[in-house]
Amino acid sequence: MEVFDYYPWLFPVLAFIFSLLIGSFLNVVIHRLPIMMEREWKQECSECFPEHNIPLPEGTFNLSVPRSTCPKCSTQLRLIDNIPVLSWLLLRGKCHSCSNHISVRYPLVELLTATSCLVVASHFSFSYYAVALLFFTFVLIAATFIDLDTMLLPDQLTLSLMWSGIALALFGISPVSLQDSVIGAMAGYLCLWSVYWAFKLLTGKDGMGFGDFKLLAALGAWLGWQHLPLIILLSSLVGLVFGLIQLRLKQQGIDKAFPFGPYLAIAGWVSLIWGNDIMNWYFTSVLGI
Repeated sequence: MEVFDYYPWLFPVLAFIFSLLIGSFLNVVIHRLPIMMEREWKQECSECFPEHNIPLPEGTFNLSVPRSTCPKCSTQLRLIDNIPVLSWLLLRGKCHSCSNHISVRYPLVELLTATSCLVVASHFSFSYYAVALLFFTFVLIAATFIDLDTMLLPDQLTLSLMWSGIALALFGISPVSLQDSVIGAMAGYLCLWSVYWAFKLLTGKDGMGFGDFKLLAALGAWLGWQHLPLIILLSSLVGLVFGLIQLRLKQQGIDKAFPFGPYLAIAGWVSLIWGNDIMNWYFTSVLGI
């Protein structure tokens, strides 16, 4: 659009404001999607194994129903309570009815979403692909916090991300070619799938979840197979650092499971923004090519 050519600062500003609102919605997704999945599993188990009399989930529960309430006093949140970041500050992090503490993570997720999208919009000039990258960022943030909370990476997020990346390449919206996107998806999945089975055959234990395979496949579909080595390297380094910190703080054993999806998401987003610069620096400064 010509208006963004005349006012290049407008796209980042609009992206920041829009992403603040989406960040509030992501808090809902992060909390409710795992519960929706659990209810769906119970529904399926009840239908497949009626002899066990598994109780069916009661009522309707989705991303919009029931309305959000305070977990302590069950007071329904007012419209003014849902203003991103500002509401939390005005309420001083407490419920307006019972003064129950509201986690600081809610405004932090909103700020993280807005800031990440501001970086994306500032790095890429306005285009359909740049707008798609905002949604790419939304999904990565939702997947990150769901995995941190539940050790799950929902197919609703990872598979949707993978197929949308391939679709963008198919219709020429993405700068990644369709061939590179498809190879990236295949290689991303098979890479961690191979590591998983090698580890399982050697130790008899599961080293990671299948959601990690799908997330790396999605990153490969969006960024192309060329970015996969950098994503794997960065995610391993970030995972090692945060894993050691987690073990240190929580006094857990080395065999304690921890989610790998957040580190893949961080590495994928970093590779999106600075991946080409990092690889060019490595080839020219380190390898001298």
